[in-house]
Amino acid sequence: MSPRTIAYVVVLIAGAIGSWYLTRSELPRRVDDLSYEPVHRGYYLKQARILGIGEDGTALYEIEAEYAVQQEDNRIEFTNVRIRYSPESGVTWTIDADEATLSEDSPRITLRGHVLVLNKGETAADDTEIRTEYLELDPKLFIAQTDARVQIRFGARSVTATGMLASLNDDRIELKANVRGKIAP
Repeated sequence: MSPRTIAYVVVLIAGAIGSWYLTRSELPRRVDDLSYEPVHRGYYLKQARILGIGEDGTALYEIEAEYAVQQEDNRIEFTNVRIRYSPESGVTWTIDADEATLSEDSPRITLRGHVLVLNKGETAADDTEIRTEYLELDPKLFIAQTDARVQIRFGARSVTATGMLASLNDDRIELKANVRGKIAP
């Protein structure tokens, strides 16, 4: 073999070893060395409609929302929400809010942002409306409560208070503190 051929073979061997070394460093690390971040596989719904079922298995109430997203901690976040009871329940109140949260481990629905609880009467003068920024609703017990400021309007009369407990199935509202009102005949 000539010195030129030997040099050529040495260069080829060095190139092969160098390329092997470079590609070896690009191999993926061991699976144990890789960080693992679980992917949240919740759902989201547009124009969501969720039914709440009563003790007897019939539909008790309905939650309608523009958008619903399941969070990692088994909460469902709703936007632009309306809650209505079924006609069979005898509860005529509807609840609207900007946002709501339903937790798997709690029977309560938390409503936030421009919450309006409305009981339509035969005429506008017979309407009863409750406005607040925060409300907790237990739909199976028909109880709505808050410690936030509330404004209640019934006809031309209005009352404001801090905190409220309302029993929607028997149309009873209990105000907690700082009650002020305007009652005109």
